[in-house]
Amino acid sequence: MKSKISRKTFQSRLDEMVLRLRQDIANARYAPGSYLPAESALAEQFHLSNKSVRKGLEQLAEEGLIHKINRVGNRVAEPIGQRKTIVTMGCPSIIERDLEMARLIADFQEQYPWIEVRTVTYAAESSAASSSFDKMARSYLENGLMDVMVLNNSQFQEMVEADAVNLFEPLPINGEMYPFVMSPFTDNGEMYVQPVAFSPIILCYNRQHFREGGLLEPDSSWTWSDVLQISDRISKPEDRYGLYFHLLSENRWPIFLLQSAANADASADTNANASSPDHEWLNGARVVQEITQNRRIYPGYITESRDDVNTLFLQGKVSMIMSSYFSMNEFKQASIDYDISPLPYLDRPATLLIILGMAISRSSKNKEAAKLLTSYLASHRAQQQLRDMTLSIPVVKTIAEQRPSSAAGNELNRPAHEAMFRELFPTFRLHKHLQLTVAEQHALRNLLKRFWSGIIDEKMLIDEFTQLQQSFTPQ
Repeated sequence: MKSKISRKTFQSRLDEMVLRLRQDIANARYAPGSYLPAESALAEQFHLSNKSVRKGLEQLAEEGLIHKINRVGNRVAEPIGQRKTIVTMGCPSIIERDLEMARLIADFQEQYPWIEVRTVTYAAESSAASSSFDKMARSYLENGLMDVMVLNNSQFQEMVEADAVNLFEPLPINGEMYPFVMSPFTDNGEMYVQPVAFSPIILCYNRQHFREGGLLEPDSSWTWSDVLQISDRISKPEDRYGLYFHLLSENRWPIFLLQSAANADASADTNANASSPDHEWLNGARVVQEITQNRRIYPGYITESRDDVNTLFLQGKVSMIMSSYFSMNEFKQASIDYDISPLPYLDRPATLLIILGMAISRSSKNKEAAKLLTSYLASHRAQQQLRDMTLSIPVVKTIAEQRPSSAAGNELNRPAHEAMFRELFPTFRLHKHLQLTVAEQHALRNLLKRFWSGIIDEKMLIDEFTQLQQSFTPQ
């Protein structure tokens, strides 16, 4: 009995045919005005059915590369002078490091030589003072200044809360991706952002420091109490500190609240709620205070960004940091001997999931070219390059869970437990699991900053946050 060909194998052959024909047209192997081989010949060459071949040729026709002439064949289109379609992509300034975006864009433009991608950069995180990402996004999208926008799941949440998802074009679901990277970009059954890469927040540590102290390396059993004890033993006054992290990052401080719960077996849907009567999240706030006020293990250095933390770690000034696979790209060419483990926990294991994706402006005048770009970044070709060139985790499951394919990818300074992310899936949480709007999260952050600085006590913290929540509640 003939075995059934998997859908994955079929799709890869179809993708190969389209890519090969596209390259042959770009390289003038098939000159303008000439005809492609017959559908039957292409079917035999790429081991596809005639129906599948026609599907691929229709894609090339939509791209303007060929004209389908009934009962004659598929003629290569004449080039339109030297004019290119310009796709403007808005992205955080740090995206080059996290995704090697320049190299991906260069590869994309090699596949689609009639498209030029131009980038506009903006801050990686929303303003600490107010929820402002949606305002920035609106100004760009409504004025037609961006065709494609890179954003994370927290920023998409802000767009949903601002009733602004209508600015984005709905996108198709990709069954090859982890489901958990798509659902945070979905609203009312429609996905509006194409996921590209993801990362949990993890603990990153200097292995040499642990060997010097004769200490066992961190593992998933560690609590924050364990970290405090080990940090005290590994710290060397005026030389190095045991622990550090950029506390005010929107991807750091919420973790302590998400790990706080009266019921350690609570599900992801009943996470720490900052508005609960018992104020369970205070456990996390107290732990942060205990850590950051201990000047033996935690430096009093005022960071401006996560880059400051990475610099101290590379200099050997701190032994453990809260990090992400994205941030570890700072170490991929360094000589530091480091590894990773799950974050220590408080009442229960939990970590934040950060997902980067691309949305298409619904008002884009170059929508077809923009769709080609987003589709490319989710393709096996781009996802494999992402796996080979960075430490960021691709969203296509089969590629994320295999070793890098290139020699260059294997030469990067990768942590020994790089594949650990697969064991953390049950602990993944999102900002929205705080059950606060983005605006409320910003307000709580500013109050916690005052609490951790000793300006207000716990009672004042609770009272002021209760008043703030009342001001956010519609009358």
